[in-house]
Amino acid sequence: QVRLVESGGGLVQPGGSLRLSCSASGRTFSSYGMGWFRQAPGKEREFAAAIRWSGARTYYEDAVKGRFTISTDKARNTVYLQMNDLKPEDTAVYYCAADFLGLGVTTAASYGYWGQGTQVTVSS
Repeated sequence: QVRLVESGGGLVQPGGSLRLSCSASGRTFSSYGMGWFRQAPGKEREFAAAIRWSGARTYYEDAVKGRFTISTDKARNTVYLQMNDLKPEDTAVYYCAADFLGLGVTTAASYGYWGQGTQVTVSS
């Protein structure tokens, strides 16, 4: 029904930038919105950013505010995460997800569909 494929991860030096893409197929625009989560080694998956279709409102985890920007291109069915001024603590696998339950933008359980993830490594 819904398929999400992330790309754009890689190795970048501290202070650098990356743009992650999430190519979506299926009924993603029937969802409440899309989100990006991340999981660092040995840690639980955590919320990073989200966008709601209604009003295009965006949400960010405090640690990424001012550095990350979530956006969408509906014509391409793609969600982006522009990441600037990257820090070593941003190193993680980044996952794109579609929220079909509306339980809360930061609640992983609200997102019923997930991509396979893309690795982001910030290191000198």
